[in-house]
Amino acid sequence: MAFDGQRMLDGLLAVVAQAGEMVCEAATKNKKIMHKGRIDLVTETDMAVEVMLKEELAKLLPGSDFLAEETAKDTPLGEFTWIIDPIDGTTNFAHGLPFVANSIGLWHEDRVILGVVNLPLLGEVFTAVEGHGAFMNGKPIAVSEEKRMERSLLATGFPYDVETHLDTVLRHLKTLLPLTQGIRRPGAAALDLAYVACGRYDGFFESALNPWDTAAGILLVKEAGGQISEYDVSVPYLFGSSSILATNSLIHSELSALLRKD
Repeated sequence: MAFDGQRMLDGLLAVVAQAGEMVCEAATKNKKIMHKGRIDLVTETDMAVEVMLKEELAKLLPGSDFLAEETAKDTPLGEFTWIIDPIDGTTNFAHGLPFVANSIGLWHEDRVILGVVNLPLLGEVFTAVEGHGAFMNGKPIAVSEEKRMERSLLATGFPYDVETHLDTVLRHLKTLLPLTQGIRRPGAAALDLAYVACGRYDGFFESALNPWDTAAGILLVKEAGGQISEYDVSVPYLFGSSSILATNSLIHSELSALLRKD
């Protein structure tokens, strides 16, 4: 039987709605916060949402595998693998900021074929099925049509291991801030990619991201007409890549050259 992406999306949205309700309910309560690293946080809500997602998605697609942030293991992606970030933007969540996402992508053989980025505290759900476009709250979205760098609004993020990447981060800011309309840093890559897909940002760049940060978002950008690569435009973005560049495609080559500038 052929894979029915739209039917699977309908089921996924019901599961994602549960995840969003859990986040919204927990956002109003005291949070139990733990540290995975100096500035890398995890809350009990991250863990609870991930457990729920894995249970429900296993029912939705029996026999599927999982790559999820809080229980990630170095195992290869299976034929069908759910790639999950239960709460992207955990630090935001812990501090009461609304820039928080549930990100779920479905990997099939060699690519992401289904993706949802849910922003429960902002009331927005971004969806994409391979070959069928990208949507926000059920309405079609597309990347921006901006061609000029000085009119472009960009987004970026800072790696948890910021000390290792600090020189590169500062060099990119020094290069791009004078040439663009501005750079934003909400602290949730899934949100950033969704915002590129719907045209709020013209481009996004970041280093040292994981598959669960990007899986759903890269499909959104592609289905909305955008372009994805590493900082080097000639190198395709793959899970495990050291960098990601996502744009409306019109500024992609120019932004790539600026990011690679010494």
